[in-house]
Amino acid sequence: MVEVYLPSDRETGRPRGFAFVQFASEAEAATAIQLFHDREVEGRRLTVNAAEDRPPRGAGPRSFEPRLPSFGRDRPPAGGRPVKRKGSRRGLRGRKRSL
Repeated sequence: MVEVYLPSDRETGRPRGFAFVQFASEAEAATAIQLFHDREVEGRRLTVNAAEDRPPRGAGPRSFEPRLPSFGRDRPPAGGRPVKRKGSRRGLRGRKRSL
């Protein structure tokens, strides 16, 4: 075994229930999988397998799908014009500061 990484939950700081273990060779990893997969430890069954590489983020072309404006309902309001919210952003910010 070369390295162990035990991810923790961001909010609680507790372990998330899985770990990544890096081995020095493929043979060591295969032996660990064979020994520990489906073994029961403290009433819980272990699942041990080889990790798969995560696909790179943002890779590949994204299809562009135009979105229709949303009015908060399935259909636009009577009159066909979008509904403007009452009040201004400036007034909203001022009310938030005064609280």
